[in-house]
Amino acid sequence: MTTTTTGTRAAKAVGTAHTRVEGRDKVTGAARYAGEIPFAGLAHGWLVLSTITRGRIRSVDTETVTGMPGVLMVLHHGNAPRVDTDYVGMLGMPPDPTVAVFQHDRVPHAGWPVALVVAETSEQAREAAEALVVRYEEEPHDVTFAGEYPDAHAVAGPSGAGVEEKGDLEAELAASDVVLDAVYSTPEEHHNSMEPHAVTALWDGGRLEVVDSNQGTLWVAGELANLFSLDPASVRVRSEHVGGGFGSKGVRAHQVAAVMAATALSRPVRVVMTRRQTFSLAGYRSPTTQRVRLGADAEGRLRALAHRCVSLTSTVYEFVESGAGPARVMYDAPAHHTANRVVPLDVPSPTFMRAPGEAPGSFALESALDELAEKCGVDPIELRLRNEPEVGPVSGLPFATRNLPACFREGARRFGWAGRDARPGVRREGRWLLGTGTAAASFGARAMPSTAAVTAEADGTFTVRINAADIGTGARTALTLVAADALEVPTGRVRVRIGDSDFGPAMIAGGSMGTRSWAWAVTAAAEELRERLALSGVVPAEGITVRSDTTEAIGALTQKERHSFGAQFAEVAVDVSTGEVRVRRMLGVFAAGRIVNPLTARGQLVGGMTWGISMALHEEAVRDRRTGALYGPDLAGYHVSTNADVPVVEAEWVDDPDPDDPVGFKGIGEIGIVGAAAAIANAVWHATGVRHRSLPIRPDRVLTAGPHA
Repeated sequence: MTTTTTGTRAAKAVGTAHTRVEGRDKVTGAARYAGEIPFAGLAHGWLVLSTITRGRIRSVDTETVTGMPGVLMVLHHGNAPRVDTDYVGMLGMPPDPTVAVFQHDRVPHAGWPVALVVAETSEQAREAAEALVVRYEEEPHDVTFAGEYPDAHAVAGPSGAGVEEKGDLEAELAASDVVLDAVYSTPEEHHNSMEPHAVTALWDGGRLEVVDSNQGTLWVAGELANLFSLDPASVRVRSEHVGGGFGSKGVRAHQVAAVMAATALSRPVRVVMTRRQTFSLAGYRSPTTQRVRLGADAEGRLRALAHRCVSLTSTVYEFVESGAGPARVMYDAPAHHTANRVVPLDVPSPTFMRAPGEAPGSFALESALDELAEKCGVDPIELRLRNEPEVGPVSGLPFATRNLPACFREGARRFGWAGRDARPGVRREGRWLLGTGTAAASFGARAMPSTAAVTAEADGTFTVRINAADIGTGARTALTLVAADALEVPTGRVRVRIGDSDFGPAMIAGGSMGTRSWAWAVTAAAEELRERLALSGVVPAEGITVRSDTTEAIGALTQKERHSFGAQFAEVAVDVSTGEVRVRRMLGVFAAGRIVNPLTARGQLVGGMTWGISMALHEEAVRDRRTGALYGPDLAGYHVSTNADVPVVEAEWVDDPDPDDPVGFKGIGEIGIVGAAAAIANAVWHATGVRHRSLPIRPDRVLTAGPHA
């Protein structure tokens, strides 16, 4: 038995900059990702995707490839085991039928998985997969998203009901001194995590073991158990290091195919998606068409707000990009109408993508607010401050905190907004027209029940076990700081283990809820352990473990509107002869509760804003109407911001305490992208005098948009 002490350090870890605890392992290669971990007897699977967009599989000519070197098997709809899809998963949604691979001969979209070739090496599997002949009976398809469809229907999304209405919209618009009616659009966008989607499945002593790259191991374990009708306790999923997810790394076809092959061959099977395959199988952000109608008095105070968002979904699975959601939080009016509608097309299923709903929705809403400010002759910041709601515009709930005005005041000071000439097209440097723009941002700050275990070891150290997922955000480091403060010990005495479904239920890394949810559970367990140690002062050889469950505490939390807020600022230069748009500088100021680790927090916020530059100026996936497939589904054809496109990008924050919140943390993984594209678009208008209501703002669109000031 060992005597241990806590309460030996005065300095707090939370709020101080801390390098990643796993940083050295990552830069030296000691940290291994899902596709790098060795297994004895490992076989490799390669997915074969459909080359048609809609129709039926007539035949799969397996005989031509089964004799090729190293080929072990070819799985397809004629020989694959049946899976069960009649269930509701962890996220309260039925599974996307795309994950139920090889169950029938139907092809509902281009890039549908039709076979898996398994061989001794990855190279052999790829060669055989490319040689596999699949014959189809092709049918007409429709992949064209026009935005306005008479058969588009309302669907509830993450931000609430499909349709929310109060007040007489037409009457308030008619009574308004200033009216804006404009349509905005955003394109199809893709995640493109640096680490590919990779999984290895094997059976060990009657238990299914899955080593995977995902955003929630228990989520994946639960879905696999449901699909294969297994006892949940017989499935273990591990995911220690993840190189990005952004919403795409949930349950996908490659995991299910790997389990099928591992079961059939009784050996480990690894499946890694190629970059091109992720464009079909990993989900994406749906394109949107959004109509925003605003009515205001002469001073810019809203009387009417209507935001209607139409997005697409696949014919096999319904997912809504709830772009109308931000309006339900940001601004109120006597008449307030919002609607999210979808239209099914012969396309792959869209999914969550960083700030789903908020990112495209804020582009439309915040661009419209900027246009209204111009019409009213009011400064864009002042217009937003005049329309600060006292309670949730739709919910009627009080805001836990709403420090958006503080973000704008601090941002205006830092950015040098005072004295800005509101006239467009008056600032010039040589061939460049210069402009500045701003936009507001918000994202929900929710928490989900989670469990954690904290062990006091006999050697005086502490081990935290929680089924968290660090997808590159620095979550492992943040939880180390949280645990150290709760235990009142130096961070060097704390080890955090994550990414193992055996650790029990915990929130996934998604919805900016991960760190908030996990920190709550870790704090509860660590504080109870500290109290026990204070009473006993002695740790037996086997250690002392305390386990927490925050279900009851979260259920008892007072109902309020809880959000992170932010103010985005951008300065752009536009070359009127070439149409080139350059972002010169960006600043984001955020109200996001207590900041756990300023170092990684700033990285997350700057990363989100960088993605906002990409969203505003570069990203656009385009479908070929004839083939139904994407043009250039890779990082050569799909353009993203690179180093040369990213200038000075600064992220700061203001104090944002919530005395009623026992945790005080808010998510920051997504708030950085929200409002960024709108701030850039508003700056382009200020530079040129021309509004761009469709993203991305490409050079050709700048040149053809009309005369410049």
